[in-house]
Amino acid sequence: MEHRTIGELMTRKVVSVQLDTPFKDIAQILADHAVSAVPVLDSLGRPAGIVSEADLLRKAADHSDLSGRTPLPHLEAWEQARAEGRSAGELMSAPAVCAHPEWTVVEAARLMEVQKVKRLPVVDETDMLLGIVSRSDLLRVFLRKDEAIREEISKEVIGRTARLGASGVTADVMQGQVTLHGSVADPLLIPVLTRLCASVDGVVSVSEDLKPAMAGGSAGRVGGSGARP
Repeated sequence: MEHRTIGELMTRKVVSVQLDTPFKDIAQILADHAVSAVPVLDSLGRPAGIVSEADLLRKAADHSDLSGRTPLPHLEAWEQARAEGRSAGELMSAPAVCAHPEWTVVEAARLMEVQKVKRLPVVDETDMLLGIVSRSDLLRVFLRKDEAIREEISKEVIGRTARLGASGVTADVMQGQVTLHGSVADPLLIPVLTRLCASVDGVVSVSEDLKPAMAGGSAGRVGGSGARP
């Protein structure tokens, strides 16, 4: 099975700023390009961090509310320092959490979840910026057509990987939800098929209605060959 890579999904024309880009220039760049964050590049063009709307708004939140309607938020020392920042290098979240173009959607999504970030600069082996991938980019795999998903499961999962051939195992796909039907000789193969189908790009869920094959039948034997007579 072939998964779409981050290199295929990423945005290549990346809006970025430099470490010394002033606060107001960052705000203008975010507004002009309708983005919520941009990578901050060092002098060699490598991502040093990310500066976002949230980083800029921290300065506004740190100002006193003369109306007295809202309390001044408590900021940790590092948050206070960033709230007082005047340039991208002082305001940014650092270090930059990056991905590589050969990564899969699963790898990038897991890193985003662990690091609690919404986007990943994509870099090459020398850490030079190639693009940027966001959560919305990763979700594009779920726009895949049901027929394309069904065809991959039939050919790659059932046919090539599990080597079931014309075993009677079939897959129905509706709105990315896969249902397996048919029979298998080895019940231990059922969770394997389920996991393999779940790993196909665009699959939302997998359920199965698989039954044990009739005694003496050949359906569902991994490898497609039975015992010699």
